[in-house]
Amino acid sequence: MPIKSPSRPRTAGPLPRPLFERRRLRLGDGAETTIHVARFDRDNFDLRVVVLNPPSTVQQWCRRTGSEHAIVGGFYMRPGGPALGDLWVAGRALPTEPFDAPWHDERACVHVDEGTVRLAPRRELGATARGDLLHAGPMLVADGCSLLAAGADREGFSAGARQFDSDITAGRYPRAALGLSGRQLIAAVCDGRADEEAGLTMAELAESMIGLGASQAINLDGGGSASLVVGGSLVNTPREEHGIELVGGRAVATALHFAPRLTF
Repeated sequence: MPIKSPSRPRTAGPLPRPLFERRRLRLGDGAETTIHVARFDRDNFDLRVVVLNPPSTVQQWCRRTGSEHAIVGGFYMRPGGPALGDLWVAGRALPTEPFDAPWHDERACVHVDEGTVRLAPRRELGATARGDLLHAGPMLVADGCSLLAAGADREGFSAGARQFDSDITAGRYPRAALGLSGRQLIAAVCDGRADEEAGLTMAELAESMIGLGASQAINLDGGGSASLVVGGSLVNTPREEHGIELVGGRAVATALHFAPRLTF
């Protein structure tokens, strides 16, 4: 179900700020990891899909544009290739590499149109998308319940793994997600690939988003691309395979920008 931002206007004043927290998660087998969470009040922030062209880190894009808050967006062909799946900005389709059939239509998207944020399969959003649309997935949470049943591959990320480095649904990794609640946009990134940072499985990420209060949630790009910038600073620690730290993060193709809403 789409969630629409309240339409109450803001008066001029200080820029709104998100609520930020770090949580240390203890997992079922005793492993631990850190999750970084930013909560954006829907009265005060709008969500935008942005293209990083040429690809850059989320932090570099924020510094270049004077933006303060953003999270990694969807997948892309590496190195430096186009976005994977559909990508629309301000009602205009941009060149991308389509997901393989039949998974293209099944994979979940973030859709933003006139303040309404919707998480839904591409097939439910129409051939022409108004506003902004970002293909990502899989969907993690709907109606407050996890969609990651054991062995389920409803969006074909295992069956269609040839377009990725590996099956992104298998194992614990650094991961990123966007969640929706009635009042908030919830941006979350977990660390991983380090002795003290186990990362999360996709199912653990879904349960974590439910624990953070999300009634809906979608997986975004992860691994070394998982990046969350709050107040202009990268708050997580992106790592490449074998635990190699990516100082400042990895260059990516798209991001989700949390833009303060000001009405004078």
